[in-house]
Amino acid sequence: MELITKIKQAEAEAHQIVEKAKADAVGLADKGRQERRQRQEQADLNRRRTIDAAVEKARAEAQGEIKTLKSQAEQQRKQLRDQVQRKIPAAVGKVVEYLRKG
Repeated sequence: MELITKIKQAEAEAHQIVEKAKADAVGLADKGRQERRQRQEQADLNRRRTIDAAVEKARAEAQGEIKTLKSQAEQQRKQLRDQVQRKIPAAVGKVVEYLRKG
């Protein structure tokens, strides 16, 4: 009789150990999922920050390039204007001379 009681007690303990192991496994799986989700959220946040920083850097570089190009264009316009201004009196003189002859 005592042996049967010990066997039943051992079975009950084994059942408790199995149930505890199942609960522990479920807990570890949940913890793993939470950690993966947190890492994914952190990775997404880092990715967004990196993209935002790259966009801001590109915007700043583009603004600098725009200023440089505008400055170059203005210099070229000024040079062309100066070249044309020097040629205007001679061109006007030729037109007047042509009209007088013609």
